Amino acid sequence: MSVKRNWQEDSSADGNDGERAKRAAMDAVLAEGNPLANNLNDADGADGAEIANADQESHPDWEAQCAEQKDRMLRLHAEMENLRNRTARELAAQRKYGCLPLLKDILPVIDNIDRALESAQQEEPPSRQENKVEPETDPSGLLEGFLLVRQQLLSVLEQHHCEPIDALGQPFDPQFHEAILQQPSEDQPKDHVMMVTQAGYRLHDRVVRAAQVIVSAGPAEA
Repeated sequence: MSVKRNWQEDSSADGNDGERAKRAAMDAVLAEGNPLANNLNDADGADGAEIANADQESHPDWEAQCAEQKDRMLRLHAEMENLRNRTARELAAQRKYGCLPLLKDILPVIDNIDRALESAQQEEPPSRQENKVEPETDPSGLLEGFLLVRQQLLSVLEQHHCEPIDALGQPFDPQFHEAILQQPSEDQPKDHVMMVTQAGYRLHDRVVRAAQVIVSAGPAEA
């Protein structure tokens, strides 16, 4: 039994000595000034330098990409803002001037009513006794009906902000007036509207139809 215990103690001592020898060898390898340690340190330093250089080389690419993406996002934001503003303006203009085509179609109807009224007013109606006109067919009643229809149409136009262009006696303005004739006049100065042959209308600040006018050329030369 004593022999076996002594053998185990010797083996343990030898194992401890081996571990100590390995640690000493590693310390010697890693010790400063050892050629092998210097080679290992140089290798680690080279790898670290390559990694650092790679990071430094890749950083500008990242910064450029970030700057490019930021610029792209700013441009997209500006484009969306411009699109939103343009759409809002178009919708506002559509609401404001959307009835312009309809008004252009209604104006000829008013012109025909004006012509009918003018013709009826120029002709003196005969007396009921001579023509035996019944009260139900009295032309004066028809004339009053036309006047009411005309007034109603003008009221509808006014509700939609469509108003007649004031032309008579005004200086000729090609934006609102369409000259069809120029002739001498003692009543109106030169280049002023002396007669309106067809009324003009405007919707807000847009001309629906220019007024057809006769422009004064000034007093006739003696």
